[in-house]
Amino acid sequence: MTSLNSYQKETVSILPQSLTVIVPTYNESQNITKILDSLRQHLSSFLETEIIVIDDNSPDGTGKIVEEYAKKDKNTNKHSVKVIHRKTRRGLSSAILTGIRSAKGESVVVMDSDFSHPPQTIPKMVEELHNSGCDIVVASRYIEGGSVSGWPFKRRLLSKGATKIAQHGLGIKIKDPMSGFFAFKRHVIKNINFDAIGYKILLEILVKAKGVKVKEIPYVFIDRRSGASKLDVSVGWDYLRAVWRLYRYGKLEREREKRTSVRFFSKAGRFYTVGASGLLMNYMVSFLFGVVLSDLWYLYATMIGIVFSMTSNFILNKVWTFEDRNFDPRKTLKQYGLFLGFSGIGALVQLLMVYYFIESDHINYSISLLLAVAAASIGNFVLNKKWTFKERVWS
Repeated sequence: MTSLNSYQKETVSILPQSLTVIVPTYNESQNITKILDSLRQHLSSFLETEIIVIDDNSPDGTGKIVEEYAKKDKNTNKHSVKVIHRKTRRGLSSAILTGIRSAKGESVVVMDSDFSHPPQTIPKMVEELHNSGCDIVVASRYIEGGSVSGWPFKRRLLSKGATKIAQHGLGIKIKDPMSGFFAFKRHVIKNINFDAIGYKILLEILVKAKGVKVKEIPYVFIDRRSGASKLDVSVGWDYLRAVWRLYRYGKLEREREKRTSVRFFSKAGRFYTVGASGLLMNYMVSFLFGVVLSDLWYLYATMIGIVFSMTSNFILNKVWTFEDRNFDPRKTLKQYGLFLGFSGIGALVQLLMVYYFIESDHINYSISLLLAVAAASIGNFVLNKKWTFKERVWS
């Protein structure tokens, strides 16, 4: 883990009214000059601005391009550009921390270099940072006025899934904790020990920074038009590793928590997050068996999807929600049977309630379904908490 205190020993004094923009790069030769020009254009009103590019030894020569750009620009003191060359590709979060180590600005903005994060949004972010009394400003895709342009359905689904995991699994309240576009005051991270795993350092700041005020402002994310996306299986794996470590960090904090209500709702949030992941598992497995791997009758494929999702829900709830690591075969099979039984009861309650509300009370289907799902899911959680995993209900 890396403490920012060790970084600050190497920094010079912070410039008053100054801003540092940190831009990590890897193979961004098609974008980097344009993004630097755009940054200087939209940051012209700031008294002191430095742009730090952290390049992970890009094979396409991105670092050298920035180096040449900085040499031509060295006589301009108001808006300096510098490049930090790293010998290997060590990850986005690590690159950002390297940039913070060298930053002189009292305010720091983190952004991508592919124009998915529009430079024209930065002045508004910094204005909010200094005038609204907040410590972190997050450019958000998921609040009113924000959106995503150019993403296929699969990418949207992955992003939404990762966001829900962060919100419910780590207890983060903002709408877009997965944003890579944010501004903060440097004092916010002064005493944080960073793990620097994965590609979303904002998550780590939100979990570990104490008592900070966060504000979201909307922006439109536009998918890159040139260069290659860095999203791959290794990025997804690093994200899960980071979430797990942050969850363990949060677990230590929760163990110090004395309020029963906080502990209860924390477990309820994890239980419902697992339920949401089960829906995704159900869809993927049903689609796999019904369309991709075979030509099974759709009802058979759906039943297989249901079994997979209920099994994954059981395992995740056992290990994560209720933190039961005892996998003695007899005990686990008994728990699995109870879990399936209560899930079946929940499904039956949901069906009966929908039927009753529609047929007897003439409530429309949408409201009937919402009420039935809420009642069934609450019952599911309480029954499993008490009988499957042997915990007191209000604990």
